[in-house]
Amino acid sequence: MSTTRDPIAHRRAIGLMIVAPVLWSIAGVVTRHIEVAGRWEVSFWRSLFAGVFVLAALLITRGRGAFAAVRASGGYGLLSGAMWAIMFTAFMLALMTTTTANTLIVNSLSPLFTALLAFVVLREPIAPRTWTAIALAFAGMLWMFGSRFAFGESRHLIGMLIALAVPLAAAVNMVTLKHARRSVDFIPAVLLGAIISAVLTLPLALPFRANAHDLALLALLGCLQLGLPCMLMVRASRHLSAPEIALLALLEVVLGPLWAWLGAGEAPASATLAGGALILAALLLNELAALGVRVRARRGV
Repeated sequence: MSTTRDPIAHRRAIGLMIVAPVLWSIAGVVTRHIEVAGRWEVSFWRSLFAGVFVLAALLITRGRGAFAAVRASGGYGLLSGAMWAIMFTAFMLALMTTTTANTLIVNSLSPLFTALLAFVVLREPIAPRTWTAIALAFAGMLWMFGSRFAFGESRHLIGMLIALAVPLAAAVNMVTLKHARRSVDFIPAVLLGAIISAVLTLPLALPFRANAHDLALLALLGCLQLGLPCMLMVRASRHLSAPEIALLALLEVVLGPLWAWLGAGEAPASATLAGGALILAALLLNELAALGVRVRARRGV
């Protein structure tokens, strides 16, 4: 269910929420070209550059009011920042512990957790079309990565438990954004999340090994793959429901293998293509069904 009565604003929000996962999805192909930096160093520099980017955006758009905006975000902003930090760091830690397939399958639970938490906290009804889209998207995820799913060793269980922090934090973050509505500016929360993540990963990133080539790519990741899309998602959250945002964010999983194919020569398996098509179909059908509901509502049907 849309949280706005303005169809133009809703369409713009969908556009922003499509651009965000498109940018998120370039992480894999960019990191394939990093030469010497380790994963923790990648996480640190990415978070640091994201924080610098968001801070610069705040200073450009608000001038001296930037730091006041950070203080004004209050408890909601701090909670959201903590959730961003968990997402920024837990994903990398999960990848270091278990397989990519395990991590992505666990992360695909985000729409389900978000819908349930939104129902409990916000009393936001979950439409049958949303349940259907969530089920289809999860099935698509299993289709894409099911053959690479591993659970036999204890490290995989530990890694999946760590990965579980990502969809849980995402759900809390989404519901926090919706609960505060427009009374709080959550762009500063992205800055707080980047700072917290950078501080937490710094000890594990030392000693630094990244060369100039790596730093250029990490700056790209921090600014365009992390900072900017997170800001776009915050803007989109004003006009989209929490489950809708979580579902659209799954585009990242569909597009990631595509960019790795085009930019790093990693040809996707047929199951990856089929599962990705199912996820895209789920997202499209959910939005078309929502559009039909809004059209009938305007006509008074």
